[in-house]
Amino acid sequence: QDTDEFILPTGANKTRGRFELAFFTIGGCCMTGAAFGALNGLRLGLKETQSMAWSKPRNVQILNMVTRQGALWANTLGSLALLYSAFGVVIEKTRGAEDDLNTIAAGTLTGMLYKSTGRV
Repeated sequence: QDTDEFILPTGANKTRGRFELAFFTIGGCCMTGAAFGALNGLRLGLKETQSMAWSKPRNVQILNMVTRQGALWANTLGSLALLYSAFGVVIEKTRGAEDDLNTIAAGTLTGMLYKSTGRV
């Protein structure tokens, strides 16, 4: 059976456009950043408190580091994904074409804007 089993309105595309994929991209980057940040925070928290005995203050310090790093990374990656998606949608609408040039331009503009703040 080679026919698609999707119910689509007449004239609708069978693939999602850049705008629909933007939501998935932004959410995925936020979740990935939160997971990576939490693991990094756990590593840093264990490293910084290794001289302390297992106690409530050590647990609280580790949890603080986990949540702080998780939020920091989620915010950073989510912001980058938002910029990338916004640039991609604007470029696609401006050019009127869906191709790899839009992706390259959106990534380049996002990187240039991110680096222009002086971050390394």
